[in-house]
Amino acid sequence: MKQKFALGIHGGAGTVLKSRMTPDLQAQYERGLAAALEAGHTVLANGGTALDAVTVAVCALEDDPLFNAGRGSVFTSAGKQEMDAAIMDGATRRAGAVGGIFGPRNPIRAARAVMERTDHVFMIGEGAVAVAREAGVEFADPDYFYTESRWQSLQQTLAMRARGESDDDPARRHGTVGAVALDQHGTPPRDSGRGGARPAREPGRRHLHRRDDSQGPWADRRHPGHRRRHLRR
Repeated sequence: MKQKFALGIHGGAGTVLKSRMTPDLQAQYERGLAAALEAGHTVLANGGTALDAVTVAVCALEDDPLFNAGRGSVFTSAGKQEMDAAIMDGATRRAGAVGGIFGPRNPIRAARAVMERTDHVFMIGEGAVAVAREAGVEFADPDYFYTESRWQSLQQTLAMRARGESDDDPARRHGTVGAVALDQHGTPPRDSGRGGARPAREPGRRHLHRRDDSQGPWADRRHPGHRRRHLRR
């Protein structure tokens, strides 16, 4: 009998106000999410690993400029894009993460390179980029990552700061994308990617996941629900 499998994704932990969500924009978001689900589902349906499934699912989200990861990453106050990503394999409990990188088309592949090709868990900046390059991860030109909407969001935030106004609009905050899967072999990996928490954050600032913060990746095939118990001890 063919084993069951499962896949879940999310396109961001930020807030999108319904008043600003047009039918056309909603359709675009739904198409982007559907493409990510289809990419991961194809891998799992063909007997592939959960690790490969979540990788291609997150890559699809990173390739879509609507989502704050990869191509759709927000700009820092210096007008640069800094990207983070993390991945974990539930079979081995190995993990890899990158922070503050720019260049790899899909930061999640850079995180996976850290997990699979180094003895480290978390690498940042040029060191992480070097690992990705050595692993053969695809790179993209700066123009590929530029989106006018993210640039205008930065300009609006900088203008507000110049006027002494606080940026407390929850709709201007952008969160991670992510995926979690269970393959036909019973292995659950999880990964996430982010292009910055919000526009105009300070260059070099990283968000460290707390033990009680559900944003961090955790996967363990030993028993269902282990992740929640681990984080809430």
